[in-house]
Amino acid sequence: MIPKIRTGTDRAFPLIDYLFGPGKHEEHTDQHLVASWNGFAPDPGPNPERHQVAKLANQLDQPVKALGQQAPATRIWHCSLRTAPGDRHLDDAEWATIARRIVHATGIAPKGDTAACRWVAVRHADDHIHIAATLVRQDGRLANLSFDKRKAQAEARLIEKEYGLRRLNPGDGTAAKNPTSQEHFKAERTGRTEPPRETLREAVRQAVAGADNEQEFFTRLREAGLRVKLRHAPSGDVLGYNVALPGDRNRAGEPIWFPGSKLAPDLSLPRIRRRLDAAPATATPEPDDRPARADRSAPARRRRDAAGIAERTLAVLDQDDDEAAAQLVGAGELLDALAQTSLAATRAELRAAARAFERTTRSHVRAETADIRALRSAARCIVHAGSALGRGEDGGATAMVLSTLVLVTLAAARWHSARGHAQQAAASRQAADHLRAAYQRAAATPMRTMREAGRALPAAERRRHDTTIHTVLGSDRRPSAPVRGHDALAAVLAEAEQAGHDPKALLEEASSWRELDTARSRDDVLVWRIRRIADLPASPQPPHQAPATTRNGTKPGRPAQRSAQPMPAQCATDPHRPTPRR
Repeated sequence: MIPKIRTGTDRAFPLIDYLFGPGKHEEHTDQHLVASWNGFAPDPGPNPERHQVAKLANQLDQPVKALGQQAPATRIWHCSLRTAPGDRHLDDAEWATIARRIVHATGIAPKGDTAACRWVAVRHADDHIHIAATLVRQDGRLANLSFDKRKAQAEARLIEKEYGLRRLNPGDGTAAKNPTSQEHFKAERTGRTEPPRETLREAVRQAVAGADNEQEFFTRLREAGLRVKLRHAPSGDVLGYNVALPGDRNRAGEPIWFPGSKLAPDLSLPRIRRRLDAAPATATPEPDDRPARADRSAPARRRRDAAGIAERTLAVLDQDDDEAAAQLVGAGELLDALAQTSLAATRAELRAAARAFERTTRSHVRAETADIRALRSAARCIVHAGSALGRGEDGGATAMVLSTLVLVTLAAARWHSARGHAQQAAASRQAADHLRAAYQRAAATPMRTMREAGRALPAAERRRHDTTIHTVLGSDRRPSAPVRGHDALAAVLAEAEQAGHDPKALLEEASSWRELDTARSRDDVLVWRIRRIADLPASPQPPHQAPATTRNGTKPGRPAQRSAQPMPAQCATDPHRPTPRR
């Protein structure tokens, strides 16, 4: 059950007239009262005459009128209560009881208080009611509305439990403001796929992702096509910013501006400044000093680097301390960077994952001293590398980082659940579902290629790698025949061995890292970890196209190992690997 509360400066008539009218889209049917402050308020009924609506509104307004010039500016309190799709239909008596519980919980009309505010509950649809109240009590005092929204939400959670309704997750006041019904109606009327508030929120998040300073943040906003208006102090210092979509105007033809703080609590300029100051991203990325590889584009390299940095985030989340709150902010920027640089095959799911995960990044837990520069720099490098292709090395590297980010979101869900953050935990699991879908698209071709390569291995070599897998990972029986579930893993062990690595040592290292037990496909996670540890191409070639190799497994004319020249600090891969499981 979702309560939405608004207040207004008008008298009761405009609201009552709307509630008993046909609605903006003729959606109101069988309008009638289900409850009122005294049980005797006049019910205008369906399709009422204007004087019938005015009679009810005047009775509601009497305490306000009695104050005359001393009446408060805010006079009307309006709460809509809606059941979730799929919930059973409540009858009028049940809605009446629910309305009385809400006005009691919020302080509008405490039970037994005969001098409380006047209110009515109107039903004009099967799944919701509206409560309209005036904010002057019948004894002339003003209503006490302290934390009325929070109290209404808490009461709604109890009502859901007692009435067998769908139980929503309790909030903690850190969620972004949802678009209003008017914003939804306008978006529908103007042909937009979503209200401007949501489009702007995503655009601002993407502008923050990996931004090095405030000026770059504002530049990215303008490059994204947004209108930007800065608010200045008399000294000339920037105090805040507003953004608007081109073409989104009010009736007067003026742009509809949204302050950053109204898009999300963490998108206000002071909060963004704190993030930029506490964890600055590095300067503009420069080309690698490492030898260029024809099979590895800039987007592919940056995604491989990001996978290693995300693995270290798993270690922080596993420690179960408050530093994880900051790491989740950095992981959110990494997701935003991937969402804006991926091609169509995965972009929709990545955008959905980033939108869900942004709820995960906000809670009342603060970790001001946590260092998330590596994550923010990884996001910056991905943005500067540009769009990745959906195939070849780009596609394989995308699958590599997505495989790790799925584990990050699952670890985030566990971290939030341990602290009772129900909304954030649910958002983390939702983000994981979208990331899994994106991963399946990105990994389809390279995983199929690896499975084919595993099946094409000579029988003796395949048995040797299956034995290694059995020894390291354990199984119910020793493999007497190829274990088809391990085709891709056997292939990557064979490839790593050709490149001069010890397959058993690689598998032991990859399997010792955290979060492996939460993966749906343990082999998939191990495949990508081993490919990154051994610096193998993210997109393997089909068996019949495999290049010739020398005895030690290197390609002719190519050194066995890459040069030890360091990468520049701007986009260097951190040499530290994730902490092994203890």
